[in-house]
Amino acid sequence: MHKRQWIEDKITDLEVLQRRVNIWRSAGKKIVFTNGCFDILHRGHLELIADAADKGNVLIVGVNSDSSVKKLKGNDRPIYHEQDRLFQLASLLCVDAVCLFDEDTPENLIRTIRPDVLVKGGDYSIETIVGAEFVMSYGGRVEVIPFVAGYSTSSVITNIKKL
Repeated sequence: MHKRQWIEDKITDLEVLQRRVNIWRSAGKKIVFTNGCFDILHRGHLELIADAADKGNVLIVGVNSDSSVKKLKGNDRPIYHEQDRLFQLASLLCVDAVCLFDEDTPENLIRTIRPDVLVKGGDYSIETIVGAEFVMSYGGRVEVIPFVAGYSTSSVITNIKKL
């Protein structure tokens, strides 16, 4: 298989993702889920993704759609189109699937996938993580990965504007 096809095959919709999750789960794989805008991919994102992948066998990344990012971050965002952000994340070896979601939160995605482990970055607490209560209700784990200081999309944008 060509490398680009390998990347594109990881970009999926919710229906196909659900079938893949069923296959992985029947094979005894531990499913990990994280999500975000991932507008300008930086080291903080990459460390979160790598650490999340270490929590199980399969890592699924939910990605906010362009309209969802606009609602959350403002009209001048996202910088990168949703298809570009999906492709960037799918190209990472430790990511097994990426799925776009158009809602303000990944709640529907989490309820459909029913991950064994839900992971978010250190700028969240378990109490503020969308879907945490649901995941814990069936015995899943919720983990907060320590925040990587000095890395944020907003700071990257600010630095670029100074040039």
